[in-house]
Amino acid sequence: MASRHRTPLAGRSVLITGAARGIGAALARKAAARGARVALVGLEPDELARVAGELGPEHLWVEADVTDADALAAAVRRTVDTFGGLDVVVANAGIAPLTTVMTSSAHALARTIEVNLIGTMLTAHAALPEVAKRRGHVLLVSSAAAFTVLPGMSAYCASKAGVERFGDALRLEVAHRGVTVASAHPTWIDTDLVRDTEAALPTFAETRRQLPGPLGAYTSVEACAEALVQNLETRRRRVFVPRSVGTVAALRQLVTGVLAEKVATAVAAKRVPQLERDIAALGGREFGTHSLGAQPRSGPAA
Repeated sequence: MASRHRTPLAGRSVLITGAARGIGAALARKAAARGARVALVGLEPDELARVAGELGPEHLWVEADVTDADALAAAVRRTVDTFGGLDVVVANAGIAPLTTVMTSSAHALARTIEVNLIGTMLTAHAALPEVAKRRGHVLLVSSAAAFTVLPGMSAYCASKAGVERFGDALRLEVAHRGVTVASAHPTWIDTDLVRDTEAALPTFAETRRQLPGPLGAYTSVEACAEALVQNLETRRRRVFVPRSVGTVAALRQLVTGVLAEKVATAVAAKRVPQLERDIAALGGREFGTHSLGAQPRSGPAA
């Protein structure tokens, strides 16, 4: 299907992970406003129920951990049983640790990859058989961190780079089925995840503010959700938020090349010790207040 043509969302079913708050909740509202029926999936039943209640009785919420394949399968079944099928899946759930590699526990590193990358893969895996029946669309929420780096973001950058590459390979695998695959690359979105990180780590916040151009700028959740919901209709292969991040992506070899790394290394030599003092002051806390997915959960979906 040509990505330059729009496929209206009216009457279509959309499953969104990480939908209790932030980008996921805002996207759910945008999709519902365009006439889609939305299944909200996440780990906060009270928040999921609240958002679903705002959207109306024709929508659905399911409690599920994206690292639990059985729970995701149950969420897809509930969606199909309720809506009659599944047209679009958005793998949005994610976490970010408050650590460098040296200061991190093994758990925090592994769990970041598990939620952000493996959770994305399992979400696509669970949804694809149903999405393929309707020649639908898969949107994977990666990040500008897929092609930029900052100290304190090692595991996060690795996970989001993995999401981008996973999406690019998946696109080739499912094109003959009429399924389209996109990856989204926001920078700093005004969400609980970003606010938690900057509140806990003042040095990180200062570093972010000194980044050039779009790499240091905040974007509202509303603007991000608008860009993503447009992708659900246009089905283009990339979404950049803000759009100027696309230029950074195109020049990624310069951003992470030898000369850029020399400059970044000089800055990091001063900033990393400061950052690690911030981390030590957290007394062992490795994730933000709202990163509920940081701890493994078990049990069936609600």
